[in-house]
Amino acid sequence: MSGLVITDLALSHFRSHRAVRIGFDGRPVALIGANGAGKTNLIEAVSLLSPGRGFRRATVDEFARKPEALGWKISANLRGPDSAHEVETWAEPGQPRQVRIDGKAAAQVALARITRVLWLVPAMDRLWIEAAEGRRRFLDRMTLSFAPDHAEAVLGYEKAMRDRNRLLKDQVQDAHWYKALEARMVETAVMIETNRADTLARLAQAQTGADTTFPCASLSLTSPEPVDDLATALAQGRRRDMAAGRTLIGPHRADLAAVFTDKGVAADQCSTGEQKALLISLILANARALATDIGAAPILLLDEVAAHLDSQRRAALYDELCTLGAQAIMTGTEAALFDSLGPRAQAFTISETSRGSVVEETLL
Repeated sequence: MSGLVITDLALSHFRSHRAVRIGFDGRPVALIGANGAGKTNLIEAVSLLSPGRGFRRATVDEFARKPEALGWKISANLRGPDSAHEVETWAEPGQPRQVRIDGKAAAQVALARITRVLWLVPAMDRLWIEAAEGRRRFLDRMTLSFAPDHAEAVLGYEKAMRDRNRLLKDQVQDAHWYKALEARMVETAVMIETNRADTLARLAQAQTGADTTFPCASLSLTSPEPVDDLATALAQGRRRDMAAGRTLIGPHRADLAAVFTDKGVAADQCSTGEQKALLISLILANARALATDIGAAPILLLDEVAAHLDSQRRAALYDELCTLGAQAIMTGTEAALFDSLGPRAQAFTISETSRGSVVEETLL
């Protein structure tokens, strides 16, 4: 199966990259270099071909190369089974991020309609044992890959909730001030919860019968206070919320729970290696489900993933990526980590120089 492919990527004054242009041919990509050479900066740029702040959740000004701070720009040519697009995203100093698709100005959310980008980075390794916010964000990123309008629903809900929280903090008593905001929260909450449930169902189906060496995860959504009627619960909970100074019920309080299916063990009780394997399994399931859904595998960003796997499991991962037809862009400190890919992949070395990061194509 073919996938979504970046055929050309150019960076200008982005992080450690002063100016770089790379041509890709659709095969998986291995980026090889020492720590700090600029490998992760390159795939962070690719993550900005989707809506949001990239996988580091950085501010716009943090992307700009220092010390120049001239602003930054990313340009890419994207090709899918049925279409091709030119994408540009950039920011001038002190200005918000801009997006242009095929020469026309566009909102960030429009990126989700033309490409799908999934990622797994070391910062996610503690996903199962840290706060619920990170797990909600992980779930919503997967959900966005299936439902491009999910981002608008989440943004709409969060804006209405922020306005409601402002009323709560100001101790506003008049119910009329709350009704329109709560109605908007309920409307978007239905969309959010429906999209999330659909995503969990798709992931479960994608894991069923999959030929993979990675463990399957059973996923579910939990809430500290489940409610059947959010509109009523919000109205009746105003006094309590006012005392807390924030909204205490709704989809922003949901948590993603995972169980290592074969062992029946909750993810937060699994070993570090098992937790990593579960994450890889979910990214692969997401990719398989998308390939079935839209007829093309997504672009995958896998930062330092090979370093956490033994040689047998690395080989199994590469085989799955090649079978899927995904353009997986992976980073590693040594070429030996990608030996079992051989000619099935493109490889580039990245080195740090006084002129910034330098990218050169090589052979595995």
